[in-house]
Amino acid sequence: MTLIESTPVCEETGEPPRPGGREPYTISEVAARTGLSAHTLRWYERIGLMPHVDRSHTGQRRFTDRDLEWLDLVGKLRLTGMPVADMVRFAELVRQGERTVSARRDLLVRTRVDVLERIAELRDTLAVLDYKIDFYSDALERAETTTPARVEERADPA
Repeated sequence: MTLIESTPVCEETGEPPRPGGREPYTISEVAARTGLSAHTLRWYERIGLMPHVDRSHTGQRRFTDRDLEWLDLVGKLRLTGMPVADMVRFAELVRQGERTVSARRDLLVRTRVDVLERIAELRDTLAVLDYKIDFYSDALERAETTTPARVEERADPA
């Protein structure tokens, strides 16, 4: 086995993993790892959603493993439906340090309540879909055992 064959690679990018944030990532590497566009990453930085991103001597952004972890959290917050303004507020609170723990918790608790309400709505929607699927499955079974004219007589209750 050669050295190249024994080097582990990231399943997502096919590249070797970076050791503990010692070697920074370029914006294109972060885009490939996160699925976010370079434009979105720049926008996140511009609106204050990203913490300060270091720059190389040529001005190129250099992201760390910690930045990748933060982007993972931001992605989860986006999935909750949290408004961008609230995500930026959360980022500001994080940057302010320990004295804002209570405010951060409160923001996340409110978001959790919103997520639970959305889950309840989705469960209700799923129940309607299940009902309709069952209705059409029954209609198909009846169609196999009755004449076409009789199937048309049964109206969809929707």
